[in-house]
This record gives sequence, C-alpha cells and structure tokens, in this order.
Amino acid sequence: MNAFDIAVVIPSYKVTRHILGVIAKMGPEVARIYVVDDKCPDHSGAYVREHCTDPRVVVLEHAENQGVGGAVMTGYAAAIADGMKVIVKVDGDGQMNPSLIPAFAAPILNGEADYTKGNRFYDLEQIGSMPPMRLFGNAVLSLMTKLSSGYWNLFDPTNGYTAIHAEVAKRLPFNKISRRYFFETDILFRLNTLNAAVCDVPMDAVYADEESNLKISKIVTEFLAKHTRNFLKRLFYNYYLRNMSVASIELPLGLALILFGSIYGTTSWLAAREAGISTPAGTVMLSALPVLMGAQLVLAFLAYDIASVPRQPLHKRLRALAPDA
Repeated sequence: MNAFDIAVVIPSYKVTRHILGVIAKMGPEVARIYVVDDKCPDHSGAYVREHCTDPRVVVLEHAENQGVGGAVMTGYAAAIADGMKVIVKVDGDGQMNPSLIPAFAAPILNGEADYTKGNRFYDLEQIGSMPPMRLFGNAVLSLMTKLSSGYWNLFDPTNGYTAIHAEVAKRLPFNKISRRYFFETDILFRLNTLNAAVCDVPMDAVYADEESNLKISKIVTEFLAKHTRNFLKRLFYNYYLRNMSVASIELPLGLALILFGSIYGTTSWLAAREAGISTPAGTVMLSALPVLMGAQLVLAFLAYDIASVPRQPLHKRLRALAPDA
C-alpha cells in the first residue's frame, strides 16, 4: 500500500486528551494527517502544533465552529489540493483504531468501492459493549438511512470511521452537505446521487470516556425531517429526473391505491355505522382490494430499489473517461 495514496482527516473539537495518542498510532501507510481545529475551546490546533513532532501533520483552523461535517470538508479540500488518492476520516477521541486504516483504504485502492464506512454490528459478541440507547438509536437511524440514501446493504449509518476516493470527493457538493451530526448520513445520500459504490468495513464498538453530544431528540425531530427530505429528493432524482422505469409507476400508483382504499373504506364504514346497518360485503371488498394491490406495488418498488444499489465504483468509470486514460 503506497504511503503517498492515503491521507487522514481528524476533526478536532474537545479531544485534547486523546488526539496526540491517535496521531502516534498512525502507521507508515499514511502520507498526510490533517488536524482540523473546529474553533475548539481547548485550542487543540495550537496544542498539536506545540506537542506533536510528526512531520506528516498539518493543522488547519476554523475561525468559526462548523461542526464535524464542516471540519471533514475542510480536510477533504486540503487532501484533494495536495494530490492524495484516498482520504480517511478518523475521530480524535480515541474510539477509532488507526490500525484499521489499511482495511478501510483497501477496497478503494483495489477498485472495489468509492467509499467505505465502519460497521460495529458485524460481531455479535462486541455489540454487548454498546450502550443500549446508542444501540436503539443506531437501529432506528439505519432503517431511515436505508430509505433515504438507497444503500440498503449498509448498517450503522452514524459510524464516523470512513474513507473516500479523492476523485469521488471532488464531485461532492461541499456547500450542500450537512455540517453537523447529520453529516455521515447526508454524505451517503449525496454519494447515491453520484451512483458511487459504498461498502461496510467490520470494526469493534469502543466507548471510553468520550462525551457524546448526540441526543435522542435529534433522532426523532431533526434527523427524521432530513431523512424524509433526502428520500423525496432521491426518488425524484433517480426515478423521474435521470431515469424512468416500471418502479417510477409502481410507487405513486401503489400509494394512490392504498389511499383510495383507506379513504373509501373508512367513509363507507362511518356511513353504515351512522345508518345503523352492517357494511355491505361488496363495499368491504371494494375498499380492501385497492389496499392489497397498492401494498403489492409498493413492495415491488422496494424490491427494485434494493436491487438498484450502486455496485460499480464511480472512480473507475471516471478514470476510463479521462483524456489520458
């Protein structure tokens, strides 16, 4: 694995206790380490400059706090400008083992994926170390992320251990990607609109003395609203703007039939109840049949959507189209 291929981005915010240890564990396969001080109240950028002697380290500082997404985007831009090939994002709190960097970079360097992310749910023995509230939150978010991003093959969407090919990162809309806690799931939606191939990398769940700022209220309010927005955008982009298929008809027709059957059945039952008579069998069938047909059409759409997960790496296609390829 070529050391000139891999760069690491470390968002730095209230991680002064751990960040030097994280940097010290970076192997020789890493060519450049970008520490992004996101207006850290502990002045972690200055702390790294003063105490770290690793020549690979470059400290970048934000004048204003932009959140983890903003810090990662700053690191991506710097790595792209420096000609890096694979950009790995590692948190500075010590939860992510730097020895796994080759495992995250390998599928990209081998031409198997454009983006890799960690999955802490592969080893059932390790799941027991995850706090119950995080376990529940990840399960809920994983389902919502599958719907909104279109990557039905992925799990553990809030896992921040990721790697991306620089050619694919160049094509991300940096100014549109969520800057804060929704960053990891929002970038999956953006990658799907590029038709990029994404895969999971197994890793252990590690929770030490770090301080989490992710609240359940964000899952049920802000996250739900953003997932719904991304789901609707993805449907429009993939099934109506860029392409039309039988699935483009199945979903709206299925929903229309379910809505019609539900409304007709409810109003007929209420009218019969008001009149003091039983609802006629024909009316029941006339309301139930559209619901059943609609459900079948929605399920057919989901089957098509699951089968449409991007498999061919985008960076290989881009290289083939390059003038000097």
